[in-house]
Amino acid sequence: MTANSIWIGIGLFGQLLFTSRFLVQWIVSERKRESVIPLAFWWLSISGGLTLLCYAIWRQDPVFILGQATGLIVYLRNLVLIRRKSREV
Repeated sequence: MTANSIWIGIGLFGQLLFTSRFLVQWIVSERKRESVIPLAFWWLSISGGLTLLCYAIWRQDPVFILGQATGLIVYLRNLVLIRRKSREV
């Protein structure tokens, strides 16, 4: 197995993590019969985004790097806001 194949596997795994967040969100929303964004959505966003960022860095793709890095900031900020709100309650 070549390094190239390993990195493609890492990229595909990151995409799988990132895409699974929508499946989780859909299942939770269907169960609650309303649109809900569960905590798992943000953790999958971070896990998938970080994995894809590593892959983008390996590919040396500045567009992909910028997109994933920016997304990670948003996902982390949402977790901070959720944590802050839970402390208030």
